[in-house]
Amino acid sequence: MTQIAAASNSLYKWVDERLGLTEIIAFASHKTVPAHKHSFWYYWGGISLFLFLLQCFTGVLLLVYYRPGIDAYESVRQINFVMHFGWLIRSAHSWSANLFIFAIMVHMFSVFLMKAYRKPREFGWFSGLALLAIATVFGFSGYLLPMDELSYFATKVGLQIPTALPWIGTVIANMLRGGTEVTEFTVERFFALHVVVLPAIFLPLLSFHLWLVQRHGNALPPEEELKPAAERKSIPFFPNFFRKDLGMWLISLNVLALLASVFPWALGKPFDPLAPAPAGIHPEWYFMAPFEMLKVLGNWMPGAAGEIAGLLLFSTGIVLWVLIPFYDTTKENGRRARNAHYFGIAAITLLLITTILGYWTI
Repeated sequence: MTQIAAASNSLYKWVDERLGLTEIIAFASHKTVPAHKHSFWYYWGGISLFLFLLQCFTGVLLLVYYRPGIDAYESVRQINFVMHFGWLIRSAHSWSANLFIFAIMVHMFSVFLMKAYRKPREFGWFSGLALLAIATVFGFSGYLLPMDELSYFATKVGLQIPTALPWIGTVIANMLRGGTEVTEFTVERFFALHVVVLPAIFLPLLSFHLWLVQRHGNALPPEEELKPAAERKSIPFFPNFFRKDLGMWLISLNVLALLASVFPWALGKPFDPLAPAPAGIHPEWYFMAPFEMLKVLGNWMPGAAGEIAGLLLFSTGIVLWVLIPFYDTTKENGRRARNAHYFGIAAITLLLITTILGYWTI
C-alpha cells in the first residue's frame, strides 16, 4: 500500500508540474455556489451538459455503422438487430436526445423565473437560448436519419411549416430537402447538418456559455438578493457542489439506462413515398406546441392566413422571450418585474396546454 501511495503521489506531482492541477483545485475550491431553497434548479445546467456528452459518445458509436443515403434504413436495421448491443446504443442516443432538450428547457425556465437574465448576465441568456435552438435542430435533423415510415412522414410534415412563410418559405424548404420531396438526398443533407455543421456551431457557443457562467457565477433569486449579505449562505463549488452535481449526473444516467433498456427506441417499417401517411402523424414533442397553434389557427382562419398568423404569433412570442433582459432591467420588484414574471408563467402554461392538446387530438 505504501508503494502504491508513493507511486500515486509521484504521478500526481509529475502531472501537477505540467498542468497545474493544484492551482485548478484551489480555484475551484475558492468558487462558491449560493445555497438556498431554490438551489435545486442550479443542477439542470450540469444535467444538460452531461446529457450532451452522452449524445456525443453514443453518436460516435452509431457513426461507425451508419450509412447515410439510400442505405440509411438498412444500416439502422443492422445496428438494431445485428450489432451486439446496437439497439441499446441507439435507444440511449434517442432517449438522451429527448432528455437533453427537456433538461435545457427546465434550465431555461428556471433561469427565467429566477431572473438570471438581468445585468450582467444578458449574454448568458442569449447564448443559452441559441443553444436550445440548435438542440432542437439537432433533434429534428437526427429524427429523419433512420428513414423509417414514421420519421419520413414526420419530417415531411415538419418541412411544410416553413412553406407558410411568404416568398422565401418554399425556397427554404426545398433547400433543406434537396428538392421538392424528402428523399435520400434529404438524409445526406440532414446527416451533414447533424454531425458536422451543428457541432461546429454548438461547441464554441457552449464554451462561451460555460465561460460566462464561470465569470458571473450563479444568480440569486430575487428574494435572496433582498437579504443582507451576512444572511446569504453559500457552499464551495469543489468538492461540495461538485459532488452533488456528480450525484445528479448519476441519477440522470440511471433514468436514461432505465428508459433505454425497458422502453427501447423502436424502428418502424421502411418508408414508402407512394404509401399514405400513417394515422396520427405528428412532430416530436418539442415541436408540438407550434404545430398545434398552426392547426388551431388554421381551423379559425382557413388557408394560408391561418398558417401565417400562427407563425407570426409564435415568432412574436420568441422575440419577446429573447428580449426580456431589456425590459426587466432592475432588481426591484416593480411593475416590469411582475409583468415579466406573469409573461413567463403564461408562456409555460401555453406551451403545456398546446402540447397536451396536440397529443390529445392525435
